[in-house]
Amino acid sequence: MADDSTALISVQDISQEFTVGDELIKPLQNVTFDISPNSFNIIYGASGSGKSTLLNVLTGLQKPTRGIITVEGRNVYELEPDELAHFRATKLGFVYQTNFWIESLNVLDNVAMSLYFMGKTRSEAAAAAKDALAQVHMESYAKKMPNMLSGGEQQRIAMARALASSPAFIIGDEPTGSLDTKSGEMVMELLKRCQRELGRTIILVTHNLEYLPLADRLLHIEDGHVKVMQSDSVHETSMQLLHEMEDRIKRIEENRKNEKNENQ
Repeated sequence: MADDSTALISVQDISQEFTVGDELIKPLQNVTFDISPNSFNIIYGASGSGKSTLLNVLTGLQKPTRGIITVEGRNVYELEPDELAHFRATKLGFVYQTNFWIESLNVLDNVAMSLYFMGKTRSEAAAAAKDALAQVHMESYAKKMPNMLSGGEQQRIAMARALASSPAFIIGDEPTGSLDTKSGEMVMELLKRCQRELGRTIILVTHNLEYLPLADRLLHIEDGHVKVMQSDSVHETSMQLLHEMEDRIKRIEENRKNEKNENQ
């Protein structure tokens, strides 16, 4: 469970703006919130609501137009380029919806590859990669080629790659978006175990409302504004959203049925 006593990430009055043609786009507007150590945070919202922009800003990829983001007390966007690269390599572990593997390398070498660029020797990187694979119970797949594995297996390998550098944060950008229900639930359980057993802070973007009850904190983004819901209201909010989704599905099915009857 999250400890709210100390903020690990502090987002202070962040806004992001850019121009497309003659139109001023504002994906983020005056966003302020904190993320606590060892917490499970889910960012959700409709398509185009600003989820990806917020994630890019949080992870040092996209400097905001205004505002400050501090991680462990350091202003991310005041870091020198090499310091920012080191921050991303050592503090953040990423799991995406689609994985990009080096096709000529096996699972172990794919997991170890980023560690070589951090200056680890081949033996050090291999040892860390093996340990990361063991953490997700995939050590027996070390010599296999990742593209030959199922989607769920590949996401578990991606989790190992994210864990290999012992990051403080695991960032999941729709990591279950292309998986079946069973594989998706397995990935979510791995994320919860990373929080519970390894002490990692999880920041997850998802469109799947069924996962919301797993969070300690929900960040609902709509029209560039972020509403934060703490752990004591997460379950209630999640159940309400799931009921609303079920009602929408029923209405859609009824409309389709009525249209079919009218056309007969």
